Amino acid sequence: MRETIGARALRKRQYDEDDVRVRPGKGSRPRTRVRPAHDAAVEGFVVAVDRGRYTCLVGPGIPRINGDARAARPAKGAARRAGKAERTLVVAMKARELGRKGIVVGDRVAIVGDVTGQPDTLARIVRVEERDSMLRRSADDTDDIERPIVANADQLVIVTALADPPPRPRMIDRMLVAAFDADIDPLLCLTKSDLAPPDQLVSQYEPLGVPYVVVEKGSPLGELRERVTDRISVLVGHSGVGKSTLVNALVPQARRAVSHVNAVTGRGRHTSTSAVALELPEGGWIIDTPGVRSFGLAHVSVETVLAAFPDLNEAAVDCPKGCTHLGDDCALDRFVADGHCDPARLESLRRLLASREGSDDD
Repeated sequence: MRETIGARALRKRQYDEDDVRVRPGKGSRPRTRVRPAHDAAVEGFVVAVDRGRYTCLVGPGIPRINGDARAARPAKGAARRAGKAERTLVVAMKARELGRKGIVVGDRVAIVGDVTGQPDTLARIVRVEERDSMLRRSADDTDDIERPIVANADQLVIVTALADPPPRPRMIDRMLVAAFDADIDPLLCLTKSDLAPPDQLVSQYEPLGVPYVVVEKGSPLGELRERVTDRISVLVGHSGVGKSTLVNALVPQARRAVSHVNAVTGRGRHTSTSAVALELPEGGWIIDTPGVRSFGLAHVSVETVLAAFPDLNEAAVDCPKGCTHLGDDCALDRFVADGHCDPARLESLRRLLASREGSDDD
């Protein structure tokens, strides 16, 4: 067979990569599961999340991997001011290699790309470091989907008003259960004590060893400030209880929006639309969260709910096997009848357990 002119020309010269025909859409490199180590990535602390964009603080003085807020506290005076001057707020997106892994406020992350923080720049989050804690809830008690709230907090400040709107002890109980499940220290913050005395509510939780602070409108926040200094605290409560007012007092430059309680419904309007971490002047961080009207515990087991009630948990060993603590044969009834515990605590536990099966819980 006679050679064509084109074949004869190729035989007389060396082949190169342009001579190789590649099918469109097919890569020639084999796939690999080896991911880059990103050894040059910088550490960041997620302070806000907005529609797939993550605002991260980069530089000295951010909470480190050990979760100790005190280790992140800069030196005083000129050294502290210099450290803050070196820090940058960087907007980043989640790298594709993270897949469906969620990122929330409080996460410590590794960032690559443009970390200058200049306008219109976008870095990439390539790794989420191991979390010390994760506060989460579900939409309701029948929803199995967990909704992370914040990561790496070591204190849950449960903010509740003593009046306008009235306190909701069942909501407080739910948050205590969530704190117990997340291994976070709880702190009960009672606001608007100028409108109602705290004695009745305090009497329900003081025997359980739950620490509390009472706040009056216009009064100094010395005790609360002392309890949140050098810690990573998350403020949670339903709308209208005064969370944003507390944040503005603790961090004057925060300028969080505040609202009033509706006179008809007795409920507040959501003024905080997303969680945000704010650094305290004295050291430490507070994370303000949107007001919640429900706090589902579908992700928490019955045993964990009961363990969050230490005054009742000790008597549960006398319950029959498989006891739901809702029936007539429950040993907790005898325990309360003998005067070992406040009946209101057993009622609160049972409302929690019943709500997990779809019952209403106020």
